[in-house]
Amino acid sequence: MRTYIDRLSNFLSTFCLCLTISSAPLAANDRLPVEQRRNGSETLKAFEESSKASLSSTVRLLGKGRTLALGTIVSRKGHIVTKASSSIEAEEAILVDGTRYKVQAKGKDKATDLAVFKIKGAKKLTPVSWSKEEEPGEGSWLVSADYNLKRLKVGVVGAKGRPIDRVGGVIGVILGQDGVDLGGILIQQVMPRSAGAAAGLEKGDVVTNVGGQEVTDREKMIELVGSNDPGDVVVIKVKRGNSMLSFRVTLGHRSVVFDMMNRNARMSGPVSKRKDNFPMIIQHDVSLPPNAMGGAVLDLNGKALGINVARVDRVTTYALPSQLVRVTLEKLRRSKHKSE
Repeated sequence: MRTYIDRLSNFLSTFCLCLTISSAPLAANDRLPVEQRRNGSETLKAFEESSKASLSSTVRLLGKGRTLALGTIVSRKGHIVTKASSSIEAEEAILVDGTRYKVQAKGKDKATDLAVFKIKGAKKLTPVSWSKEEEPGEGSWLVSADYNLKRLKVGVVGAKGRPIDRVGGVIGVILGQDGVDLGGILIQQVMPRSAGAAAGLEKGDVVTNVGGQEVTDREKMIELVGSNDPGDVVVIKVKRGNSMLSFRVTLGHRSVVFDMMNRNARMSGPVSKRKDNFPMIIQHDVSLPPNAMGGAVLDLNGKALGINVARVDRVTTYALPSQLVRVTLEKLRRSKHKSE
């Protein structure tokens, strides 16, 4: 192990030197070869031990034939932990060798957005090994499996661990005039691809009721909607011309809806529906798609530092620390025993 770590340290030192040796623009023929870049083939060879550990303890969770999330094996009996809001429709798990198994939901925790599933009939599974390190330092190297379990991705811890505050769900509309005389709150604009647009709300609709409560004030409507989380369903009643209509709106995330107008956010691509309201997170820059959440993030020794839980943007991913994950798993286990 000592020899391996020394070899890896030497490689990383050389790798970092290659990245920082010059701040001047490089000519096309002087650029670092693709295979030697952070996620190039030569670089990934240095993380071989972490790669084996990551892939052997990770599964793909599928629903209706598509990958919904990754799952991390946490027991030899086939229990896996994953991102709850992404895996609701999970039907089967695929191991790294391609073997398929049916899965059964065993419980979920709203505070962490974690869920536990049981793989049916699987044997000789390799559970993840948890790191004893409480919090990796900023700049620490780490790795995660990509969504297809065919490759590893490398990154670094980008910020000090911290809780992420709750934001609340949004309809994705811009409100205009309000008041009793109008009969409710005017929808001045419906954002493209927002929750409101998907539900059928239109510009010019007048909102009269939110979740069973009559509204004539903008602030009251914002408060009522914001008391729910992204993914929650809220019934919105509107007046459209001479008709009264009712819509079931599955709330979206504020940043997903309104950051569409932001150039950087548009470049980031798809993000997780829930990416706030976490008790504690590790922030890192491993570039992973939303359907790779639920997989473990590992240190250079192949030990799991935590579970990826939210793709925030193209350079930011949140992971729940291993200690929090283990506490949550124990809570779900106790809850299951009480209900039996």
